[in-house]
Amino acid sequence: MGGWLRQRFPERVDVAGMLADERFVYGDLRVVGEADPYAPHTFVWFHRDLREEVPVPGALHVVHRDDRIIVVDKPPFLATIPRGRHVRQSVVVRLRDELGLPELSPLHRLDRVTSGLLMLATERRWRGHYQVLFEHREVRKTYHALAPWSPELTWPITVRNHLRKERGTWQGEVDADGPVNAETLIEVESREGELAVYRLSPRTGRTHQLRLHLSGLGIPIVDDPLYPVVRELDVDDFSRPLQLLASGLEFTDPVDGTPRTFTSTRRLPLVAED
Repeated sequence: MGGWLRQRFPERVDVAGMLADERFVYGDLRVVGEADPYAPHTFVWFHRDLREEVPVPGALHVVHRDDRIIVVDKPPFLATIPRGRHVRQSVVVRLRDELGLPELSPLHRLDRVTSGLLMLATERRWRGHYQVLFEHREVRKTYHALAPWSPELTWPITVRNHLRKERGTWQGEVDADGPVNAETLIEVESREGELAVYRLSPRTGRTHQLRLHLSGLGIPIVDDPLYPVVRELDVDDFSRPLQLLASGLEFTDPVDGTPRTFTSTRRLPLVAED
């Protein structure tokens, strides 16, 4: 088992030290030994070391709370779920602790660098009721983005193409030969000199869809660290928030039939928060 664990983990992981400290265990909590015979189809558990995380600045506003759902207005740079280098500094971990809701879980995705509205289920029993709304595209999402003004483009524009993103890569890409799987309506809301505020109405929810669609039009979102080119930034650099805001959610509540409308309290341009 020691040899198998070394093969599974990258060289930077101190497998020998973790084995010596009895940090690997089987499902029945027996300690995994260095010389244990390899056992296929076996789960091995461990707790990885967490880095000292820098607190993400900015308030995590609770826009709405009832027995079934919570809607928050999150600041940029705060991850939705614990993942990679962001565990304690995530919406789920912070709110489970602050609100005393151990089963709290997000109902849709919001990139770490994106600001705005995120909806969560308070308990596991409610998750399915609301999850199906997103799966069937019955939630009307509105975003706003600050990006360069282009006099060559005629508005409104609907972008429809095939987007894909390979696991482990930073950027997604357009597959010109693939079937359409991403669609966004883009409208101009206001001019800000050389920039404009765009209203974005996605009809699908592909990874990085809005960022790819605006970049593909030649008007990448201001302070986007990935598009059109990847910028090397420190993971704890909070000085230049992506100018993309999840500004609105609308749907009919699947439990009681009530029309629901939520609006972000944030406005563009987004500034670094204290």
